[in-house]
Amino acid sequence: MRFAISMLAILAIASIIGTIVSQDQPFNNYINQFGRFWFVVYDTLSLYSVYHAWWFLLILAFLITSTSLCIYRNTPKMLKDMRRYKENMRERAFASFPHHAELASSPGGVERAQGYLHAMGFKSRKVENDSGTLLAAKKGSLNRLGYIFAHVGMVVVCLGFLLDGDILLRSQLALGQKQIVHGNPLLSEVPATGRMGLSNPSFRGNMLVPEGGIRETAILAQGDGLLLQELPFRIRLKKFIIEHYSTGQPKLFASDVVVTDKDSGESFPARIEVNKPLIYRGVAVYQSSFDDGGSHLTLTGFPLAGPRDYSFKIEGDVGTSTALNADGADKERALTLEFIGFRAFNVEAVADGKMGADTAPKSLADKIQQNLGPGASPGREKEVHNVGPSVQYKLRDAAGQAREYNNYMLPIAIEGKWYLMSGMRENPDDQFRYIRFPMDAGGGLTEFMRLRAALNDPAVRALAGNRFAEQMGTRLNDPKLKFQLAESADRALERFSVQGFKSVADFIEKSVPAPERERAADMFLSLLNGATWEAWQVSREKAGLPRLTADASTGRFVQDSLNAISDSFFYGSPVYFHLNAFDEVQASVFQLTRSPGKKIVYIGALLLVTGIFSMLYIRERRLWLLVKPDGRALLALSSQRRSLGLDDEFERHRNALAAVLAGGPGHALFPDPAPGPASAPGGQT
Repeated sequence: MRFAISMLAILAIASIIGTIVSQDQPFNNYINQFGRFWFVVYDTLSLYSVYHAWWFLLILAFLITSTSLCIYRNTPKMLKDMRRYKENMRERAFASFPHHAELASSPGGVERAQGYLHAMGFKSRKVENDSGTLLAAKKGSLNRLGYIFAHVGMVVVCLGFLLDGDILLRSQLALGQKQIVHGNPLLSEVPATGRMGLSNPSFRGNMLVPEGGIRETAILAQGDGLLLQELPFRIRLKKFIIEHYSTGQPKLFASDVVVTDKDSGESFPARIEVNKPLIYRGVAVYQSSFDDGGSHLTLTGFPLAGPRDYSFKIEGDVGTSTALNADGADKERALTLEFIGFRAFNVEAVADGKMGADTAPKSLADKIQQNLGPGASPGREKEVHNVGPSVQYKLRDAAGQAREYNNYMLPIAIEGKWYLMSGMRENPDDQFRYIRFPMDAGGGLTEFMRLRAALNDPAVRALAGNRFAEQMGTRLNDPKLKFQLAESADRALERFSVQGFKSVADFIEKSVPAPERERAADMFLSLLNGATWEAWQVSREKAGLPRLTADASTGRFVQDSLNAISDSFFYGSPVYFHLNAFDEVQASVFQLTRSPGKKIVYIGALLLVTGIFSMLYIRERRLWLLVKPDGRALLALSSQRRSLGLDDEFERHRNALAAVLAGGPGHALFPDPAPGPASAPGGQT
């Protein structure tokens, strides 16, 4: 018993770990989450696949063996004890019971007592011995079945776990009959050693089926690799259906499929919904999620570095990649664009409120910091709604390092202004950090890109510095001061073009004494805004456009542009891709399971619950009444468990039997039996 309880405790702890730690995920996810050191430690303990770990299955096997031995040893004795009345009770044994008493009996008292016991639910047997007439009675003998049912149920549940524990797969991997496939091969290229046959009794895998596509194998994740599981049928996805609430939140995922049996060739339509799986030939197909099935995307690329103002088109399908430096002129800076996802709708919480008073900058570092980091500032009231399509892609450099991007197709209104949002993260477990590209009056990025290119052109910066000094000429009559102002404006633009506001903050921290930094920061930012405005006007003149009038709207655009340019230095990409058009192809993600142990577990759980309730709520009591020839009667009562109500129960039986044996008030309820043939000694009533 102690051994079994210890095993159960270990299994309970392991099950808690298996619930907290996501199971059977790609190893890269665990490395990003725990780090390389703890990843190795947890992998050694098989915590990423607890329920299939060798030690977990071994504990189950030990528990089955231990419990089965208990059942084998104790069940025959319990069944025999359930049938026994223990009528070999001797007179001297009565005094050893905690509940015993001595009563008086009159003629016919034995028969009346036997009738009382039957009325109280006791089964009894009457025997004659040297001491007198003994009534051996029992009640609640089914309590022993509770022990048997509970232990058998535990064994059955564990057997069900073992059946669903990938024993065949693990044994074939250990014997070298199967080998995990690494990398990202085509399904048709996976060899026979990487495929599990139809005889595999249990598995849990996933399947992605695009609209119009056909699949007949499931993918079994195995750490940093995979195995393919052959299925007895094929699934063709006719249409993936998704319905939304008025807020944009999805309310229904469903897939209309056609299932074709490989053996008979017969086909039938079916619909798979969340919590409404398709079960066919022992395999359950669940609607797990949805994904992109290879949508065709058209994007426009805008450079974020250098003085050139241009754009270019690029196309691709989700799941494919393309090289951005096709000429190979600079292999070290070559990038590969990998299209990894597309979503036609996105329900997001977008900030659209005013900054609270407590978020105002309180120092130079705070003032500079408010222009750094993600474009979607925290501390704003948020409203959930659908913001439209988005594209997900990765930019991978020549060293294999990649950053992931999530760009929205439609502009998003924040505080009355429209922005194109682009998120970036370096690790899959990180949150996206968003940059906001301000849109111009024409609803595009033309003016922003023109201004960005101007700030990277030394000639434009120098001319903008002179223009800024001339604009301030009404207050500066000294030509030397004008020259110094023009030179300062040029240097401010040049310094900003290196690394945005970070360069400005670093310069002030190094060159200005601490007491004067606040004032210097305000002057520098004013100088930068004025010079940037002039640089924008110079770039418009070069494009043959008129000079704009400075007002609140154009001033806001300049400030938003500076923020976006500063953030672009941390964006990690020399180009921004905007989604222009798409031809969507949806795909369903199914989870397929074969679990023959499931029904066995249900049966075992039923036996376990029945057994526990039987042990808790069915109490076995045994009562002995020895009526001696001299009119004395000895009474004893016993129970398996000493309960609080046992004393009261004994008092009730003692008082009632005293009246019945003496022929008192209870005599009317249990009269003497009618004359008839006497029962044989030891006969059962």
